[in-house]
Amino acid sequence: METFHSFKKIYYLLFAVIGVPVNLLAIVILSRGKCGLSTCTTHYLVAMAMADLLVIITDVILWRSSYYYFPETLLNITPVCSVIYVLLCAATDCSVWFTITFSFDRFVTICCQKLKTKYCTAKTAAVVLVTTCILLCLKNVPFYFIYEPREIIDNVPWDCDTKPIYYTEPGWMGLDWFDKVLTPLLPFVLILLLNALTVRHILVASRVRKGLRGQSKGENRSDPEIESRRKSVILLFTISGSFILLWLIYIIDFLYYNITRTDPGDYNNSEYIFGQVGYMLQVLSCCTNTFIYGVTQSKFRGQIKNTVKYLVTSIIQFINKPNN
Repeated sequence: METFHSFKKIYYLLFAVIGVPVNLLAIVILSRGKCGLSTCTTHYLVAMAMADLLVIITDVILWRSSYYYFPETLLNITPVCSVIYVLLCAATDCSVWFTITFSFDRFVTICCQKLKTKYCTAKTAAVVLVTTCILLCLKNVPFYFIYEPREIIDNVPWDCDTKPIYYTEPGWMGLDWFDKVLTPLLPFVLILLLNALTVRHILVASRVRKGLRGQSKGENRSDPEIESRRKSVILLFTISGSFILLWLIYIIDFLYYNITRTDPGDYNNSEYIFGQVGYMLQVLSCCTNTFIYGVTQSKFRGQIKNTVKYLVTSIIQFINKPNN
């Protein structure tokens, strides 16, 4: 068990060190609008990157890493860590649901040509993202009240322990189920549905296009449009597979403690490790969206190279400047 705790410390530290600059870089590059993407698409990708960054800050740095590296600080006062928990829940929900809103936007763009001109606009994207964010933040406010102090020192409550009634009282159990259905059970279904419909449309359209170009009889002429659609199918399956696999253990653990009515605080070593691995993968899932969407774009990769090259050159010039 001690080895596992050491692994978690290193995992969250590396996650924070790598995740923060990567998402900041993605936000800067996407905000410049030089990746060949529409303004609507850019809005969604920037929002996803910002949500992922907030997940890293609130969940990885303020919540988990503070437990290992900054014990007995202001972050560990019960009201403070309760607020942090509400913020990390809201950030996680936004990360997941921004992915859903973007997937729906891609579905409309590819499959609903009549609706595309009205829905796939920068204004609509902004309204959808802001509304989603506000609703998810309000939904997570009750989680502020699920914690109680582990100890009180000089009338100051310290640390956050989940109240036992959270796992036994019907109201709290209902909130827990609603939370897990909203994130990630419903997103599971929506992503699979949207991607299935999108892939079906792409495949049908590709067969029609091949027929029109005379490829149905075995001709092997290159078709940029079909190649673009093939890449879209690969991207959609990558997104779906990544999301499902990385959230799967978390969902299994949730179902386990609800079916067995077991308090996670009473887990044995193997159950504890299983649950913690689920949380680790869940956090990882919330921080891969921008990577998957962005890295598949050649212009995005080009912007990354240019930005990194500019930063390295600037640093070298700054270091060498006093010597001139």
